[in-house]
Amino acid sequence: MCCCISCSIMLFFAGRSLLARAFVEISKNVSTRGPRVNYCKAATALRPKKPKSTRKEAQYFSDAKRVRAVGGKGGDGCVSFLQLWCNERAGPDGGDGGNGGHVVFQASNDVRNFNHVGSVLRAEEGERGNAKDCHGKNAKHAVIKVPIGTIIRNAQGLIVGDLGHADLMFVAARGGAGGKGNRFFTTDKETSPKVCEYGPTGEDISYTIELRSMADVGLIGYPNAGKSTLLNALTRAKPKVAPYAFTTLRPHLGTVQYDDLVQITIADLPGLVPDAHLNKGLGIQFLKHAERCTLLLFVLDASASEPWTHYEQLMHELRQFGGSLASRPQLVVANKIDMEDSAANFEELQRRLQNPVLGISAKMGQNLGQLLSSIRLGFDRHKAQERSTR
Repeated sequence: MCCCISCSIMLFFAGRSLLARAFVEISKNVSTRGPRVNYCKAATALRPKKPKSTRKEAQYFSDAKRVRAVGGKGGDGCVSFLQLWCNERAGPDGGDGGNGGHVVFQASNDVRNFNHVGSVLRAEEGERGNAKDCHGKNAKHAVIKVPIGTIIRNAQGLIVGDLGHADLMFVAARGGAGGKGNRFFTTDKETSPKVCEYGPTGEDISYTIELRSMADVGLIGYPNAGKSTLLNALTRAKPKVAPYAFTTLRPHLGTVQYDDLVQITIADLPGLVPDAHLNKGLGIQFLKHAERCTLLLFVLDASASEPWTHYEQLMHELRQFGGSLASRPQLVVANKIDMEDSAANFEELQRRLQNPVLGISAKMGQNLGQLLSSIRLGFDRHKAQERSTR
């Protein structure tokens, strides 16, 4: 019996040693095959699962607004004299008024634009004082949430506030202080003052609020080049689409989501015309919209005569506007390649332009997947350059 047990134990340990040797040999063979290759596929855009809204009116994007901030009025003081059953002349007991509220801008992640911001922003007034030394209640401050990256300019155009971080605040208009009651004016010589203070009015100041960055990608092109159709095909946005020029008067935004949880916003900007830097057409307003986009996507009409001149004119307007707008990262697409005479223009466009040109058809959905991949590559390249320069 003991011999059988000892033999089984020896066989068990011998088997374990053989398995260990085999594992070492396999690991050596695997290590000599060469370095491990990490296969990473590029991020692909996801199709929206949620259907588009059935609302008839389109939601535009407000990236600049002129507002008037009015602080709350302070509460008035009170003139009162205390009368008791044992003393009819117990002295003044008028309370002070409450302070008026401030108008405050607060940077927040909850909002994306200025559509919810009214033209006139008023804070509440403070309550007036009462008898028996009752002070009026201070008014609550009017806190208006604005997107992160909001720039606040005064009436002279100077930057007075830059809300670049979350929960950062800027007091736009201060409320008036509460007026004093007659109890405050009591002295040794004047024991029964019959005077009080009125609460002063709050500050009334005009500002212009602007967004530093509006979108990751901005669509730039001539009127009726198919920018709204392209945004409609890529995102869930619903810009107005019509066969005439200047259907887009305000920016529209849409979002593209990729499978690695990265979201890229695309802005449909109003059409640009020659001499826009001289404020022709939408002019300076359009160029300011384009200045708030990180990546510029030129949409050229391949069915038009000589579309390469459109690109030259667009670049000329960007250079004349000044700043770093003309040196922003660019992508060039030729839209409407499904129409007649577009093939010849597309080949000539590729030959004349130095940048690579991608032929698409926003209406028929041709090469849109390749366009989304190119947008993501350009976006990642720009982010990598930003990190390297920090």
